[in-house]
Amino acid sequence: MSHFHVFHASNRRQLLCVVASVLAIIFPILHASDALGAEDDGVEAIGSVEEANGEVFAVLKEKRRMLERASPIFVNDQVGTGSDSRVALRLGEHTKIRLGEMARLKIDRFLLNTGGEITLDTGPMLFEKRDGRPMPVSIRTPYGEIAVRGTRFFVGPSNNVFGVFVDEGSVTVTAGGRRVTLRAGEGTDISKPGTRPTAPKRWGQPRIRAAYASAQ
Repeated sequence: MSHFHVFHASNRRQLLCVVASVLAIIFPILHASDALGAEDDGVEAIGSVEEANGEVFAVLKEKRRMLERASPIFVNDQVGTGSDSRVALRLGEHTKIRLGEMARLKIDRFLLNTGGEITLDTGPMLFEKRDGRPMPVSIRTPYGEIAVRGTRFFVGPSNNVFGVFVDEGSVTVTAGGRRVTLRAGEGTDISKPGTRPTAPKRWGQPRIRAAYASAQ
């Protein structure tokens, strides 16, 4: 009787090892199949996922796929994060976009030398251009439009309002019929969609740290 138990347990361990090995092979193939499907549809990859923590996904042509490190990113991807989740996207060679929890971002257009168009529906975003050279980018949000000449700036919820803060470079924020230009060290607030942005002002270090932490 004891020999039967030993034999049964041994077979079960072998079966589990085989199943784990098969799953390890199948999952990467399925993931690659989703990416190849997008490329087959004529959509070119414009970047990849550099970091992913928690629930991170993308929707393209009504197809949802989970994202992980090294997953490709395509034009028209709608990237989202879940609760307590983070993602860092590398676009081209030098541009990084970080999203905090419950974020929704769509990459409408991105060209390496001429800039891009991005829609941020919800959540915090940190934009970084690592080579130090400004690249024209337009960011649309429910609160207004942001014309970018900056190389590092924050956009998203901050101190119970929608905030924009520039660390390096400059951005122009247009909302509610008013336009303000922010330079390094300056930020603006928009209390709700349709209202005007406040005049540029310096943000204190506690607020800057909290804003950056929400997207990292």
